Amino acid sequence: MMAIALRVINGNAKSNFPIPSATNTYLSNIKMIHKMKKLSLIYLGLLAMFLTACGGNPKVSTEDTAQASVGSSSSLAIEKPQLTFGFIKLTDMAPLAIAKELGFFEDEGLYVTIEAQSNWKNVLDRVIDGQLDGSHMLAGQPIAAGAGFGRQAELVTPFSMDLNGNGITVSNEVWSQMKPHVPMDGGKPTHPITADAIKPVVESYKNDGKPFKMGMVFPVSTHNYEIRYWLAAAGIHPGMYTADNIQGQVDADVLLSVTPPPQMPATLEAGTIYGYCVGEPWNQQAVFKGIGVPVTTNYDIWKNNPEKVFVMTKSFVEKYPNTATAVTKALIRAGKWLDTPGNRPQAVGILSQSEYVGADSVVIANSMTGTFEFEKGDKRSMPDFNVFFRYNATYPFYSDGIWFLTQMRRWGQIPESKPDSWYHETIKEIYRPDIWKIAAEALVAEGKLETSDIPETDGYKPATADFIDGKNYDGKDPLGYINSFKIGNKDNVQ
Repeated sequence: MMAIALRVINGNAKSNFPIPSATNTYLSNIKMIHKMKKLSLIYLGLLAMFLTACGGNPKVSTEDTAQASVGSSSSLAIEKPQLTFGFIKLTDMAPLAIAKELGFFEDEGLYVTIEAQSNWKNVLDRVIDGQLDGSHMLAGQPIAAGAGFGRQAELVTPFSMDLNGNGITVSNEVWSQMKPHVPMDGGKPTHPITADAIKPVVESYKNDGKPFKMGMVFPVSTHNYEIRYWLAAAGIHPGMYTADNIQGQVDADVLLSVTPPPQMPATLEAGTIYGYCVGEPWNQQAVFKGIGVPVTTNYDIWKNNPEKVFVMTKSFVEKYPNTATAVTKALIRAGKWLDTPGNRPQAVGILSQSEYVGADSVVIANSMTGTFEFEKGDKRSMPDFNVFFRYNATYPFYSDGIWFLTQMRRWGQIPESKPDSWYHETIKEIYRPDIWKIAAEALVAEGKLETSDIPETDGYKPATADFIDGKNYDGKDPLGYINSFKIGNKDNVQ
């Protein structure tokens, strides 16, 4: 049995993928440590089976040995140590990869399998159906499920995975048509580039009877709301959702459609779409392949905006509260590690492996190490393009979630007017800062987090005008925010 177990471990060894040379020794050491830990777990599990078969203490179980092995630093009684999580191949899944590869999950007595998923619908369905214990997910997905748009379910998020990380890319042809309308400084475009520069291009296509098509990753994705926000700020209508048009293309000047993230560059190259909004590394991949130009990032659309979240079902959290807390602890540690200076090259090496993002390490490093390349050769410093811990990035703020609800209402995904109270009540069922705080306080007690890392907040961020159109957003006044826009639904309910 031990020989079989050893063959299983060897069979799960990581594949060789391009990794920056500085990280090779580091990763080798990490993998050796993990193999030793796994051997300890298997040995103790086999010992437990042997004792039970020989009439020993029947209370000894594999779950007990899972908690006893590897010297877990967690004092939590883990109800479910064996877990399977999902993700989509994007760099913002990094906290999951880091928590697994650096042993943060194992420190909590958790033994986690991470599986890449084909698309966001599959992610949602598999979590709801219990095939996944949790997953990297679009922030809008648990919110939409709770608000009644699309498949309905009771989902919760105790952890926000990152800030920023997306971009809007257009084809080379569209960029050549936009460029005359872009302000220049020293021969280079002045950023941020607003959608005013693409408006004449869209109008030209419309006059020629050609629909202007762009891609986004999912109807309730940040990307959908960001590209809509960017277009609408320039007076370009991105379309409305109705009961008869679930594609959200009613009155649209630009036709937005769903394209899975890894397929974005190929779809652009084929001419099926003329641009897209997606997370990394798929904007930088367009630059790398010479097929497109990123024109703006979501950092410029909404500075330090929330992006992905980690999601579990409400029933999972209620049935396994200690496990949910332990998962959150490991992910908080991963977020902090990712934002610790000097660690990003190692993260790039891990993410470039085929079982995670699987893109060339050079492409991933373009955005993950504090730079972002726009037009080929125009690489600029963007230290906050990917944020995983700074600015309280991991805390699930109610106000972040309410922003998504306002956009769902603005574009018709929430078809009826709702009072202000509905927005607050709805988000408090989904966003769970109480779980985050328990996890963070435990990490402080263990010396793995500083007290100053825990925000003093009622769950709402201060009002901000850090948007590309200068609009003021106050999460405590959702109706006022909805009514401030020229394009989109208006509400009069109080």
